[in-house]
Amino acid sequence: MEAAIVFLPLAGAILAGLFGRPLGAKGAQWLTSGLMVIAAVLSWIVLFDITSEGKSYTVTLFTWVASGSFAFDWALRMDSLTAVMLIVVTTVSAVVHIYSIGYMSHDPHQPRFFAYLSFFTFSMLMLVTADNLVQMFFGWEGVGVASYLLIGFWFQKPSANAAAIKAFLVNRVGDIGFALGIFAIYVMTDSVNLTVIFNTIPDLVGTKLVFMGVEFDAITVTALLLFLGAMGKSAQLGLHTWLPDAMEGPTPVSALIHAATMVTAGVFMVCRLSPLFEYSEFALAVVTIVGASTAFFAATVGLTQNDIKRVIAYSTCSQLGYMFFAAGVSAYPAAMFHLTTHAFFKALLFLGAGSVIHAMSDEQDMRRMGGLAKLIPVTYAFMWIGSLALMGIGIPGTPVGFAGFFSKDIVLEAAYAAETMVGGYAFWLGLIAAFMTAFYSGRLLFMTFHGTSRADEKTLAHVHESPRVMIWPLYILVLGSLFAGVAFYGGFVGDGMANFWGSSILILPENQALANATLVPIWVKAAPLAVGLSGLALSYWMYVKRPDAPAALVVRIRELYLFSLNKWYFDELFNFLFVRPSFAIGRFFWKRGDQKTIDGLGPDGVAQTTLRASKGVSLLQTGYVYHYAFAMLIGVVVFVTWYVATS
Repeated sequence: MEAAIVFLPLAGAILAGLFGRPLGAKGAQWLTSGLMVIAAVLSWIVLFDITSEGKSYTVTLFTWVASGSFAFDWALRMDSLTAVMLIVVTTVSAVVHIYSIGYMSHDPHQPRFFAYLSFFTFSMLMLVTADNLVQMFFGWEGVGVASYLLIGFWFQKPSANAAAIKAFLVNRVGDIGFALGIFAIYVMTDSVNLTVIFNTIPDLVGTKLVFMGVEFDAITVTALLLFLGAMGKSAQLGLHTWLPDAMEGPTPVSALIHAATMVTAGVFMVCRLSPLFEYSEFALAVVTIVGASTAFFAATVGLTQNDIKRVIAYSTCSQLGYMFFAAGVSAYPAAMFHLTTHAFFKALLFLGAGSVIHAMSDEQDMRRMGGLAKLIPVTYAFMWIGSLALMGIGIPGTPVGFAGFFSKDIVLEAAYAAETMVGGYAFWLGLIAAFMTAFYSGRLLFMTFHGTSRADEKTLAHVHESPRVMIWPLYILVLGSLFAGVAFYGGFVGDGMANFWGSSILILPENQALANATLVPIWVKAAPLAVGLSGLALSYWMYVKRPDAPAALVVRIRELYLFSLNKWYFDELFNFLFVRPSFAIGRFFWKRGDQKTIDGLGPDGVAQTTLRASKGVSLLQTGYVYHYAFAMLIGVVVFVTWYVATS
């Protein structure tokens, strides 16, 4: 069963990719979607089987590498952490596959698209089931390749190609850190097997690594290198710039990347390696600071974006920050809880946005929308549900609330309960980000669905609800957005937490932020709801009651507005620091190195000289006998003269 979950998507990818022509569009659609649905059903069976009995086991498929001490199997590590990721990945992927049947119905390359989707899912499943770091790296790079192929799927668009290359290159920066972290772990433990590593790490506390004559704490350096990889995959501050541009791919791709694959890989990796991170207080502090800073930064940028998909993309970046700072205060179960609920409502938001774009004839600018509530009421309702879940609306102390309410609040409460400087930093930035999240979510809803339509008459005349094949799968995400929080709370972060997670996550006794989260003051529990409702109310006032207010405010705070609109100028900064110098270096080696040196000495040097010399010598070959006789005479004269002179 476990192997089937992982390899059914691969089978779909191979069949649709290699036999797409005989299968046809319909055959590729339903084959890949059917296999994905089977994998999703099996994943839920595995989840209930593992978590009900606290199981943890390994399914060995075959020996992959055996070279001295460097030996490992291709094996599937099955525990609660894996099971949770299995249901997230396969459920969202199954919904995306079925939704794509309608969304991509007019695309001429549907078999290729569905093959890429299935390969994306397979790579993520290989990552989350990995029993060793090499296998994890295989899946890690697999999702990178799949994201490149899917972001640039519409290859005829230069912007899509540029976005795919950007995602690939930015992730390579993080992946270098991840690879170096794996090397460091192997040097320290003489193994890449996770069980061996986890058993060895406690004995390595205090071990030093020497680099260029300077000693560093081995566990801290290793954890930071691994976290650099997580920053790239999960788009944390500094390595986040690829994520908004990834919107160039088809909307189902955006949903899959943001909800279940790729960006969740970094969060999962940190939680999986909790037995390593727990022994480095400094590394955990870095994770907390980066996560909190990302949550705040991305929320500020989401306030001013006008592309409906980019607003949701920056909300993903912000919510990933919440997950990381939860992990940073050792609340790994809270991080995984928020990852799970986020998968449902973020997929719902992206696919709902896709329904809006489909209705608006591919228009994505919210400034050209408005008044759509009555025209596409089902999509409107879905977007409200997803947005309220993202805002975290619910009643503290009761089982009443959307999924995001339960998971986001426990993250903030754990940060406060950590009672550390970095925990306080994360709590307050997370609280401010919650206010901004509610504001930009309300702004999206009111600009898109309320007020007077700003679309042209031709576009407005064609507005229609999406077909059933796009709408019906979303009900699964609606159920998750409504009930996943209250359903999973007890097992993920409540009284049943210890039995649910078993040995899949390690939290040292001195790190009790999550255990103390229920003891925080009442104002800490009420604050997220207060700021969420305040942000929603402010957006309602500005975009419904006083639609002239945003323009007036922009005039008064123009510099701040431009700072947010231009994403804190990170792209411009990186362009100045890295892109331009890289082009300058490349141009130097091209002009001076290649053309003047290599070509100058090679094709344009020796070869040209030889060619010119041969042409000059060929002039002596006239074909006239008296010319040759004269040359012979000159030769005799020269030879006699030389002989006489030297005698």
